Amino acid sequence: MKRYTFPWSRRSIAIGAAVAAVASGTVTMVAVANAATAGCTAKYTIGSSWSGGFTANVDVTNLGDALNGWTVTWSFAAGQTVTQVWNGVGSQSGAQVTVTNAGYNAALASGGVAAFGFNGTWTGSNPVPASR
Repeated sequence: MKRYTFPWSRRSIAIGAAVAAVASGTVTMVAVANAATAGCTAKYTIGSSWSGGFTANVDVTNLGDALNGWTVTWSFAAGQTVTQVWNGVGSQSGAQVTVTNAGYNAALASGGVAAFGFNGTWTGSNPVPASR
């Protein structure tokens, strides 16, 4: 099992602000919050891989104040496609993938974790999203 962690730094937002954005390379996290401080990490794990397909899991950990709503976006570098998402709502446009919370896992307390997974396809290679 391969584990990949994308580190994101904390950003300050005003109370009542709708969005806190944290970016690192090609991976971006947006946390919708009603709190003064937000920051998150996402850990990308390939659970299994086979010729032409794979399963991946992502753990979203809230490092800041409680939040309600999260979105994880990243870009695939080798033409991979997401075919099915669970515990989130996913979409893909070209290389860019966006997964938002499901209704039941939107709220994250400080230190809380939400997890989602997906199945995908690949041809040639299946590198993980890069973090600079």
